[in-house]
Formats: sequence, structure tokens, C-alpha cells
Amino acid sequence: MANRLRFRTARDLFGACPAIARDMKAAPTDQPSIEFCRALLAGRVPEEAITFCAYLLPERAGVWWAHECLSNLAELLGDNDLELLALVHDWVGEPGNPDHRAAVAQAVEMPPATPVSWIALAAGWRDGSQAVDQASAGFPPAHAVSAGILAGLARVSLADRFAVLSAFVEMGIEMAELEAQQQAADAY
Repeated sequence: MANRLRFRTARDLFGACPAIARDMKAAPTDQPSIEFCRALLAGRVPEEAITFCAYLLPERAGVWWAHECLSNLAELLGDNDLELLALVHDWVGEPGNPDHRAAVAQAVEMPPATPVSWIALAAGWRDGSQAVDQASAGFPPAHAVSAGILAGLARVSLADRFAVLSAFVEMGIEMAELEAQQQAADAY
């Protein structure tokens, strides 16, 4: 399955998405993307596996992945984040819906200060709205996806953090593989 991923190797991903080098210290290798991601998880800075997954996934899938990760942390989120999470859910379901686009655009008018506000920002960057374009300063939605998930992880107790981080990375890998399957099926 890994052969059908958007980026066969870590080097392929770094070559296609140079912004990832601003978000990660790890140097790309010729390892298959999934192996590289799992090596990051087992490495000195396992959080970089979250960042790698954010860039590995197609943008809309990345926003959904972040939504799912943060939904698992709902008890650690405030009311505003829970409302934004619902907006992101609606946007992912119907990104072209003008009501959802307007709600996301309004949500990202304020600087991101919470985990889910980063995810709303990723959705806004993906939509390419004018106000959001100026705020992104050349960062792709994956940057905000990574920031949102990592901000959520920072709220998890130290005793549980690595287990949650690992579960999120595995979820991201699974989503990347499912996206690859879907693209292969669509090609037929």
C-alpha cells in the first residue's frame, strides 16, 4: 500500500513541500514515507511524526485527521474550541458550501490561540480566502494542522502524552493509506 502514497519516500515529500523543512529538524531520507514516519515516532523528537503526517496527507484529509485527533481530546478543549470543531466538521463534509466557507473565514479572522483555531485556520488556508492568504505568509495548511494537533497534545498529561501521540500518528498513517487506496480506485 505504501507504494501508492502521494509521496513514495520522505525525500519525495520534502522535495514537493519545501515548507516542511521549516517545521522539522529531521533530514529527509530515501526511506518509504511510512517507515520514515514511524522512525520519527521512535526517534528523539517523536512530535516530528505528527508534522510529517500533516504534510503527507492531502490538505482536506489533513484537516479531517486533525479534527479526529482533537475530537479525541474534547474533554481538554474549551467551549469555543468545541464550536470551532463543529465548524471544521461541517466544512470537511461540504467544503464548497458557502455557509461553511463563510463560517471558517470568520473563525480565522482572529490569530490562532487554541488547538482547534489552528485547524480552522488550515481549512481557511486551503480554501484560499483573501484575508487568510495574507495571514498564512507562505505556509501550507499542513503547518496549521501540525500546530493544532501539537497544541492539543500539549494539554495531555505527560504520563499519557506518548501513547496519545502514537495513536494520532497511527491514525494519520492509516488515513494516508486510505487516501492512497481511494486515489487508486478513482484512477480505474
